[in-house]
Amino acid sequence: MTVEIYRDAWGIPHLRADSAEELARAQGRTTAIDRAWQLEAERHRSQGTSAAFLGAEAVAWDRFARQARLDDTARRCFAALERRDPETAEWVVAYVEGVNAGLAEGARRAPEFAATGLTPGRWEPWSPLGVWLGTHILFAGFPAKLWREEVVRLLGAEAVQLFAMDGPGTSGSNGWLVSGERTVTGRPVIAGDPHRFIEDPGVYQQIRLACPEFDVVGLAVPGVPGIAHFGHTGTVAWAITNAMADYQDLYRERLRRSGGIEALDPDGAWRPAAHHVEQVEVAGADSVEVEVIETARGPLVIGGTGAEESLSLRYPPRVTGDLGFSALLPLLRARRVADVDRAFDRWAEPVNVVQAADTEGGVLHRVAGKVPVRSHHNRTRVVPAWEPGHAWQGWHEMPRSGLDDGIAVMANQRRGPAAPLGIEFAPPHRATRIRQLLEGQPPGPAAGKRTWSAQDMPALHMDTHLASAEALLDRVAALDEGLRPEAVALREQLLGWDRRMEAESTEAAAYAAVRGAVVRRLVVHPALAVLADPPAYPEVFLPWLALIPRVAFALENLLNAEELYGIDRDAVVRAAVEEVAEGWTPRTWGDTHRLAPWRALTGSSYDEPGLSGDHDCVLCTSAVPGLTDLSTRGPAARYVWDLADRENSLWVVPFGADGVAGAPHHRDQLPLWLKGDLAPVTTDWNQLTKETHDE
Repeated sequence: MTVEIYRDAWGIPHLRADSAEELARAQGRTTAIDRAWQLEAERHRSQGTSAAFLGAEAVAWDRFARQARLDDTARRCFAALERRDPETAEWVVAYVEGVNAGLAEGARRAPEFAATGLTPGRWEPWSPLGVWLGTHILFAGFPAKLWREEVVRLLGAEAVQLFAMDGPGTSGSNGWLVSGERTVTGRPVIAGDPHRFIEDPGVYQQIRLACPEFDVVGLAVPGVPGIAHFGHTGTVAWAITNAMADYQDLYRERLRRSGGIEALDPDGAWRPAAHHVEQVEVAGADSVEVEVIETARGPLVIGGTGAEESLSLRYPPRVTGDLGFSALLPLLRARRVADVDRAFDRWAEPVNVVQAADTEGGVLHRVAGKVPVRSHHNRTRVVPAWEPGHAWQGWHEMPRSGLDDGIAVMANQRRGPAAPLGIEFAPPHRATRIRQLLEGQPPGPAAGKRTWSAQDMPALHMDTHLASAEALLDRVAALDEGLRPEAVALREQLLGWDRRMEAESTEAAAYAAVRGAVVRRLVVHPALAVLADPPAYPEVFLPWLALIPRVAFALENLLNAEELYGIDRDAVVRAAVEEVAEGWTPRTWGDTHRLAPWRALTGSSYDEPGLSGDHDCVLCTSAVPGLTDLSTRGPAARYVWDLADRENSLWVVPFGADGVAGAPHHRDQLPLWLKGDLAPVTTDWNQLTKETHDE
C-alpha cells in the first residue's frame, strides 16, 4: 500500500495513493501535520469546549455551540451517513484515522499547544461533520431576524428595507464563468474569490488528491475530507458563492415547568421539551453552567426557563440528519458538468450558487442545498411557536440559470438564480462591475482583443472601483456654498477622485474619513439612536445588532431614501466634511485600511500590510466605516480554473500552505495575495519534490 506525498514550490501538498480511502487517510495525516493547531481549535469550537484552553473570551461561543447542539447534530448526521451512504462514511473514517495519526507530530511543530497547555485530543468519526457545521452555522445569518425585530419594534416595518444588506456575519464571494466563445482557447474559464473572515491559518487549504479513480486540485476546508467548494478534476471544474438563501428559522417559545419542562405547540398542547445541563470548562476561571433545552422546533439559543424571552433555532441538518457529505466523493470522481450537477443534488449545508464547466463546453449555473418551504413570516421575522402556520412544508426545488451572452456572474446579488430563496442580498455593485469588465476588453497587454485568457482574470480580482460612493459624493457635490476654505478644498478633492479605493490613494482615504464621520453622526441622531442599545441577547449575536455596522453598510440606502425620519442628511454631510477638513492630516487609504486577521490566540500578531479595496469593490476588503478602517473580511482565496489546460490554472491564499508560525510556507503567499498575483497550479509530478514514500 503506497502513499506518495509531494510538495510544490509553495509547500502545497500533492498526495497520491492506491485508493480513495488511503488517499483520505493521507489527506487527514498531512493536514494534521500542517494544521494541527487549527484542526484542534475547530474541533473544540464545534464541541463547545474551546474555553477550556482559550479562556473566558471563548465562553460565549461555547455556550452557543452547546445550546445549538452542534456536536450532537454532527453525531446524528454521521450515524445517518453510515446508514444511507456507508462508502462515504468509511472514507470519512479514513480521513479521521489520518488526522489522529498526524496530530502528535503536528502539535510538536505548533507553538500554540505549549502556549495554551492544550494536549492534542482524539478525533471521532463525526468530528469533520462538526467542523463543517461549526464553520457554517451562521452563514445564513439567522441573527438578522433579531435585528429586524428591533427595527420593526422601534422604527416600524417600513424601516426594514432601509437597512437591508448583507449582515456582518454573512460571508460573500465573487464568482464568474466565461464560456469558450469568449476565451482565447475556446474552452471555459471559471474564476473568483470567496469572501470570509480572514483567519490565520487560512480557512482554505490548497491541495491535490490523486488516486486511480481521480486526480483533483482545489481548495479544501481543513478538517474535512475531499475538496468541496472549489475544484478542478482536469476535465471539469466547479466553484461556489454564498446563495444568500434564508433556510434557518427562529421561534418564540412559551415554556413552563411541570415536573420537567414543557413547550406550547401550535395545536394548543403542552409537550415535553428535552432538557439537561452541561458544564463549560474555562481556563483560569470557574466552569460555566449551560442549560440545554430543545423543543419540537429545535434547540433554544436564547433564553430558557424563567427567561422573559426564549427563542429556538430550526436548521436543516438538525431536522434531516444530513450535512451533504454524500456529495463529496462524487465531486472528486466527476468528469463532466452532468456529474457535478448530480453530486450537488446531494448538497445540503450551506446553500450555495454553483458554477461549473467542462472541457467539452458544458456549463452549469445552479443553486445547491436545502431550503425549507414555509411561511413568508418565518423568513423575515421571529415567529410564535404556539401559532399554526409556521411549520416546514417540504423543500424548495433548487433554481437553475443559463449564461447571459456567454457569461455568468454571482456576487451575492439579488439578481440571480438564488433570488427566490433569500431576503437580504449584497448590493449589486460587485456583480455589475464584474459583468461590465467581462463584457468589455481584457486589460493590459491583452487590450484590443475581445476574448479572455486565464492569465487575464487576476486583474478582475483586484478591481477597486467603488460604485456605492455615488450616494455620498452626490450630496458632497451639492454643498456649493458656505463651506470654509479647507472644506472647499476637501470637497474638490473628493469630486475629482476616480472612485478607486487604492491603498496609495489620498483621495480614497479622504472619502473614507468623510464616510466614517457621516456614519458616526447618523448613529447618534435621535431618530436612529433608539437602535443603539440592543436587547440582552447572547454575545455571539451582537454583531448583527450593532448599530454602527448596520448604518455603515446601509449608508447608500439611507442617503438615497426619499425621507429618513426627519434627518437633514445634507446638514449631516456638511458637518462631516467640515469635521474632516478641520483635522485632516494627509494620508493614504492603506495607512489605516490594514489587514486584521482573526487568530484563536489573540496575543499573537504581525505588522500587517495596508490594503486596497473596500466593501462594495470587487476587491472586497471589508472594514466597518465609522468604527474602524481595519479589514477583517476579504478574499480568503483566489482561483482561476482553466478548462483548456489545468496547468494554466492559478490560485493563492492570504498567507500560506503551512499553519505553523515561522515555517517557510506560513506566510510566503502574502506578497502574491497583496499584489493580485496568483501561484501556478503545478500538475506535473516530475516538477514536485517528493517528501515521503511508502507510508
